[in-house]
Amino acid sequence: MPHTDTLAAWPERFQELTQRIALRFGRKDLRRRAETYLQGLLGRVERKNSWQLAEALGDATPHGVQRLLGRANWDADAVRDDLRAYVVEHLGETDGVLIVDETGFLKKGDKSVGVQRQYSGTAGRIENCQVGVFLAYRSSRGAAFLDRALYMPKSWTNDASRRREAGVPEDVTFATKPELARVMLRRALKAGVPARWVTADEVYGSDSQFRRLLEESGLSYVVAVTSAQRLFLGGFYGRVDELTADLATDAWLRLGCGAGSKGQRLYDWAFVEFPHQSGEKWTKGLLVRRSTVEPQERAYYLCRCPKRAAVGELARVAGCRWSIESAFEQAKQEVGLDGYEVRSWAGWHRHVTLSLLAHAFLEVLRAVETSSPPKPIRRLDSAHGARGPSPAHAIGLAGCLSHRALAEVVNVATSPPGPGHEMPLQEPRPLAAR
Repeated sequence: MPHTDTLAAWPERFQELTQRIALRFGRKDLRRRAETYLQGLLGRVERKNSWQLAEALGDATPHGVQRLLGRANWDADAVRDDLRAYVVEHLGETDGVLIVDETGFLKKGDKSVGVQRQYSGTAGRIENCQVGVFLAYRSSRGAAFLDRALYMPKSWTNDASRRREAGVPEDVTFATKPELARVMLRRALKAGVPARWVTADEVYGSDSQFRRLLEESGLSYVVAVTSAQRLFLGGFYGRVDELTADLATDAWLRLGCGAGSKGQRLYDWAFVEFPHQSGEKWTKGLLVRRSTVEPQERAYYLCRCPKRAAVGELARVAGCRWSIESAFEQAKQEVGLDGYEVRSWAGWHRHVTLSLLAHAFLEVLRAVETSSPPKPIRRLDSAHGARGPSPAHAIGLAGCLSHRALAEVVNVATSPPGPGHEMPLQEPRPLAAR
């Protein structure tokens, strides 16, 4: 059974959350609208679009919701900063992992900002969609998002008419996905987000500027690359799969890198150090993951890490990338990350930011449920007359949160670990001893 203290505490924690962002909404009615929108995202509404959210919140029309996401005067980037501070306050640890990934939002027509036919990892094929690049944070307490960026194809950045219609700011220019990721990483590091590691998939791992930023920032990384990634290592010039084609049997360690929906993720792992790119404190190398069932199925990761790091730690960080996949799924299923019907630049950033904030709220509840003792609730003074949920709203939100999403949250302590929870690792050999 979930802890009674946690069930009793979440209305106060919701009040803490809404008070945190109250200053971002200058008018009392706008603050109230933002609060109820978060309620709707956390509620049992099947599709989190303007019409269904308005109906669930007791509005006769969706005009109030549409105004919040469109014409109202508030800064989504400022709320994003509040989101980041909220996640760090509740989930932050010195050895946290920053995770970069993208997700697609399937759309019809050509009016939604940034939409075009492009590859969507969500669909696994080319679709008419928007693509968002996201920065997430993972610690032993949970995983939540810190930042978001909408990828704008050249078909949009070079079309002045479409830009005007969608309200795209004049200073927005074409940027690749790794460039968007670098901007978000710099923003997080400037804000003092506590992190020791970064992980990302091939789109970002193969970008040398992305890796250089991490090195200049003093961060360790485990970033995926394709088998065709080429290396220049003294006397070796070739693909990563060629470098590791003939690894000795004793080079492999069988290790777990996290628990998934089908049980523990067990793989064989090997690390090849790059001698000419390593120093006294840091080392660089190539991590290889091999399927235990189909040994020819391999994945490759470029790594930079402290000399004292172990192969098991590199495997753990590589496995953390699944945390963001799980977070995408949770955010879409539980808080309507992809349920919007807005078309404008402002509308996309406003809805997505509030959805990520709602997801972070649920993840903090999960962290509270699994912590011992629970983290104390920090009471905040009301800002500009903003109030937390009234008793009636607390009851209403409790009813909303008693659906599947909250059941999953509060029962996590007695449930099997989800994709974002690491399993204990075997004690591997330090890299320095290899």
